[in-house]
Amino acid sequence: MSKKILIIPTYNERYNVPIIYRKIRKYNKNLEVLFIDDNSPDRTIDVIRNIQKKDNKVKVLFRKKKSGIGSAHKKAISWAAKRKYKLCITMDADLTHNPKYIPKMIKLSDQYDLVQTNRFLDKRSIETWPIYRRILTKSRFILLKFLLDINYDSSGAYRCYNFKKLDYKLLLFAKNNSYSFFWESIYILVREKSKIKEIKMVQKYRSIGSSKMEIRHWFHGLYYLMVVYIKDLFNISYKQ
Repeated sequence: MSKKILIIPTYNERYNVPIIYRKIRKYNKNLEVLFIDDNSPDRTIDVIRNIQKKDNKVKVLFRKKKSGIGSAHKKAISWAAKRKYKLCITMDADLTHNPKYIPKMIKLSDQYDLVQTNRFLDKRSIETWPIYRRILTKSRFILLKFLLDINYDSSGAYRCYNFKKLDYKLLLFAKNNSYSFFWESIYILVREKSKIKEIKMVQKYRSIGSSKMEIRHWFHGLYYLMVVYIKDLFNISYKQ
């Protein structure tokens, strides 16, 4: 049986971690879970370590400083791949990703390099979000489709990678360490003709804590998108 692990980056999520942990265990009792925490000021790490005392399938990577959500994903993915995990699921800790989709993602993963959720296949998916977040998210989706020919919901973090089919090192070619990591990694997988499957998901807006996504991240992402677009235009390899 293939080793499976669920990766959850955290930063100031001490109130959400126990809730998401209980929801995960509701749908999967034996799945190994790796939290990667960037020295959260609210001491999220203490909450994770308390859970560890009761569940030996919970693991933690602790980083001394905040280094970006993309960086956290790359670090944890490398950690998992080097330890021979063959299925690597990633999700957010803010309760916007419902763990009920995990069994379906795992089941589908045998046939695909990547199984991920799509927030645009169900019209109800982001209807609870603030209007400015809906506009930004949909605008990014349209720009990525138009400029980079990406037809997937490429900015989400709820994914299941199959390392029996997919070389995890492809994900590390994504140079961005912030939110643009998500669409950049999909861009790379599309260029490599990876087999990707999307499933519908209703994604509620976070209700506990505050979003880490700020308007400056969107503008930086727009700038970075233009950089990648120009490189793509001139056929400059992302591997350089």
